[in-house]
Parts: sequence; C-alpha cells; structure tokens
Amino acid sequence: MDIVILPTSEHVEKLTARLVADRIKAKPNLVLGCATGRTMEGIYDELVSLAQAHALDFSRVRTFNLDEYVGVSPDDARSYRHYMNRHFFSRVNIDAANTYVPNGLATDLEAECDAYEAAIVAAGGIDLQLLGLGSNGHIGFNEPLSGFQSRTRVQPLAPHTREQNAGMFGGDPEKVPTTALTMGVGTILDSREALLVVTGEHKADILARSLEGPVVGVITATALQFHRRCHVITDEAAAAKLNLREFYRDEVSHLPVWRGYLNALD
Repeated sequence: MDIVILPTSEHVEKLTARLVADRIKAKPNLVLGCATGRTMEGIYDELVSLAQAHALDFSRVRTFNLDEYVGVSPDDARSYRHYMNRHFFSRVNIDAANTYVPNGLATDLEAECDAYEAAIVAAGGIDLQLLGLGSNGHIGFNEPLSGFQSRTRVQPLAPHTREQNAGMFGGDPEKVPTTALTMGVGTILDSREALLVVTGEHKADILARSLEGPVVGVITATALQFHRRCHVITDEAAAAKLNLREFYRDEVSHLPVWRGYLNALD
C-alpha cells in the first residue's frame, strides 16, 4: 500500500485524475470502478478538463459504480445514476451502454446483484477502482460487519450513514432509503488496482483507524490492507492522525512513479 499525502484537496483531485487518465491512455478499454461524493466531483471535473485539453478518449472505457439506493429511480436527482450522468458521463465521450450502475428499482434485487457481478466478470474484472471512505469506515455501502469476501448484494444502511447522506433528501434522515445495492468487499478486493481518496479533517480519525489500526470487521476499509495494489491519496488534513505519516512521505519520495506525479503538481 502506498500512502501519498498532499497539501490540499485540490492537489488530491488533480493527482488522482492524472493517474486515472494515465491508466486510460495505457489501456483504452480500461474497466473503471466509479464512486460518488464531493471529493469524486472534483476528480470528475479534473478528468473532464483533461479530456478537453488532451483529447483523453473514453469511448472504449467501461465503468461500474459501487452502489445505488434501493427504490430510487435512475432519473431521480438523488440517485447515483443521475449523479454520474451529471458529473461525468454526459461530459465525456463515453458510451452510455458501457456505464453500469446497479438498478435499485429491479423487481428481483437478488437477481440484479448476481447479474451485476456477472457483468463485472464478463468485462474482465475491474482494472482500477475509485473509493471514498465513509465516516464509519465503510467502502461502497459495505457497512460494519460486512464480510470481507462479500459480493454485490442488498445492504441495509446504518443510521449514521443515513444521517450523513440526508443532505440530498431535504436534510431528513428518515427520507433516506433504508437499503442500497452495493459491490461487496470481496468484489472491491478483486480489482487489480484501487485508489482510496480521502480529504478533510473530519476523516482524519477514521483514516488512521483504517490504515494503521487492526483489521476488524466493524471498519470494512481495513480490508484494503489485504489489497494487492492499493494507493491512498489524501490531504494533510485527513492525514493528521497517521502516526507514520513522515515514513509515508519518505517512502513515496523514493518511488520514481510517484516522484513524477508529485513533480508535475509543483
């Protein structure tokens, strides 16, 4: 696991977007795992800018989103399908048929989950998975005690998560759906490469527990300690409680690939 600590959230967004862009240039038919949230909005903005400035081609890219609310229409502004269309898909030359988001309106949710897993396998697996970090340590909507070998499934949402996501539902946690469809922890761990992107002082405690604490089922992000190729890109505020942050800085400074990215940000 590489841990890259940058001065600001803007630096984090720029570096993450450049890494994604480089992966697409190296493999034009990249299978990209997508996430949502405020940090991701900045990353998608940067990717759109790179596409416009450097003719970054998304025409062969396929995407799979981490999750979707159960019972929310794709046309609803609160759905993650709508989020992705607004912030990313409609702004680049990606084929809509190659963008996959779980269908929260499926009549048979279990069958939808199985079909989603099958679609990922048929695509050859996820090459690069973008991840955010929930305040309770979840990745995707894998709430505490999600199995580390779990697959795409129906997941009840914790009260804390519903409170955190209430902003899109008029500020009322009671209006937030009680369940969602989410990739499982095992599905995420199967990705060939993962990028955990975390910014802000409000994430400092949970980031430290996720990276430097023991692997525990109540913090599903700790499972990323087992990932074969996981990079963590964070800002100073979110990294404030990492005990080994000076070690991480030194380690990254000696890795040629990261030196190139860091020099480009200066």
